[in-house]
Amino acid sequence: MPPVQKVYQELKGKGFEVVLISFRENPGTVKQAVRDRKYTAPVLLDESGDVTGKVYGVWGPPTVYIVDRQGRLVGRAAGPRAWDSPAGRRFIQALLETPATP
Repeated sequence: MPPVQKVYQELKGKGFEVVLISFRENPGTVKQAVRDRKYTAPVLLDESGDVTGKVYGVWGPPTVYIVDRQGRLVGRAAGPRAWDSPAGRRFIQALLETPATP
């Protein structure tokens, strides 16, 4: 998650949004991890895993869903990724530069 947090901090003012979702974890444990790791992106808790797992099919972290400005799912990645790498940044920048359509 540090690469996601790093890119979020740099690009949140340009329309880049990140929502961290914790599932099947104790809320107290999650809150402590957020403090310890200094995450600043919003964190949603799905303690039972019902929404995250049953509705969206996420069974193992980290899973990233990429949604464009129109709210369309344009990608999904399971497992860690170097979002702060040059290739990751180019991908995110290309999404940010795509104009929103009405």
